[in-house]
Parts: sequence; structure tokens; C-alpha cells
Amino acid sequence: MEDRSARKIIRVVQGRSEPAERKVVEEYPLRLRVNGRDLATLVCSPHQLNFLIAGFFRLQGFINSLDDILSMGVCREYGLAELRIQGDLPEGLQPTLTSGCGTGVAFNLPQNLVAAGRQRPRSYRSEALLRLMQELHVKAEQYRSHGGIHSAAVGDANGLLLYAEDLGRHNTLDRLAGEAWFKGLDLQDKMLVTSGRVSTEMVAKAARLGIGLIASRTSPTDKAVDLCEQAGITLLGYLRGNNMEIYSHPQQLQLQESD
Repeated sequence: MEDRSARKIIRVVQGRSEPAERKVVEEYPLRLRVNGRDLATLVCSPHQLNFLIAGFFRLQGFINSLDDILSMGVCREYGLAELRIQGDLPEGLQPTLTSGCGTGVAFNLPQNLVAAGRQRPRSYRSEALLRLMQELHVKAEQYRSHGGIHSAAVGDANGLLLYAEDLGRHNTLDRLAGEAWFKGLDLQDKMLVTSGRVSTEMVAKAARLGIGLIASRTSPTDKAVDLCEQAGITLLGYLRGNNMEIYSHPQQLQLQESD
């Protein structure tokens, strides 16, 4: 079977050009039709779409459990997911096209989050966080054959629990949320590590899951820092090797002293 992700290119190295092949990330539009109504088109990666769809509906607040999904069918050929869910969708929703990058898609994310984690102390150890980020890196290297893919993982002091990758940063959180439901995993107070920038929507989705720490290899936005302060979430950026920058609630992270 022909590999559709492999494209013929011209590679130029030190001024010399030669023909070559490069795998490129697949951009897959998936139209969501819910209770007979077109809702949104997610631009995503085409694997494990059941996790993505369930997590998307969970984090948008449209359903409260997998039991609220009465039926779900996905036609890969036509890029269509048909769902029937308990209850009705909120009025006034407009069909939206989103890749999950940039601003992503949000219909009813809460404006002011008060996380349950603020009602009790949370505590994390830097060595467990560093180990989790390293596990994310190893996992991504094992599965990635080309660039352009974001990755994320959830774990605790014992290590990595769930891993997801997608062309959209926000899609990785939806995938984690969906897989956690299918596997019966409680993500309360777990750590989230991601390869991409942390925005307010990612913080809001993490807060819905009860996650207490978010760490990225790159930067957070200013509004993401503000939201983490409100939600009681420890936020870290530029976590590379043993180096990191802590933007909110540093008291929840116990740092291991270097020799």
C-alpha cells in the first residue's frame, strides 16, 4: 500500500541538492454531527478518534460520563462522526472549524475557575516531574516519524499513565480526557506535561480534569498564568533537562537540590 504521508522533496544540504522523501503529518478534518445537528469540524490526526471525540465532548461540558453517549459512529472515508447524546445541545452554537491550535474551539468553558485543588494542599516532587517529562520525550521519539506533531502525557509520582499525540495542542488534552474515561482513570491532582505552548483553553481543560500541575517545554501565555493562579494549578515553562521556570503556585513543588 502506498504511504500517503511520504512526499517527494528536494533536500538541500550545504548548497547541494538531491531528491529525497519526507513523511509529513496528516491533517484530517472530522465533522461532528450530534443529535442530527452539525456542531464542529475538528482538524486532527486520524488515529484513535473515539478518545478524541469523547474527550472533546467531556471537556466542552456537553456530557458527564460515557453513558451520556447513546451511540457513536465514525466514517473514516467521509470524515464524519455521528453521535447521539443524552439531552440537547445548548442553543446558539455555531459550527466551527478548528485544528485545536491557536485559540482552538470552546463553546462553554468556564470564565472563572475555582479548582477543588485550592481547597486542599497539593504536593509534587521535581524529580518525579523531570522523570515524567523524560518519559514523554522517549514516547514521542518512539512514535514520531515526522515533525509537526504535539505530544502530551499525564502521570503521577509513579510515572506516566496516559500519552497522546496530535497535530493540535488542544486535541492532545481531549484525547487524554477521553482515554481516561474509557480506562476508568481519575486524573484528579495528576501532572500534565506537554510539548506545546500552554494557553488559557489548555489550562481550563486541565482544571476540568482536576489536574494540579502543568509543565511545558515551551512557554505559557500571560492569561494562562493568571488562570493557573485562580485555579490553584502549578504552572511551569521551559522544562528542559533540570532547568525550569515556575509561573504559579511554586509552593506546591518540592525542588530537589543539585549536587
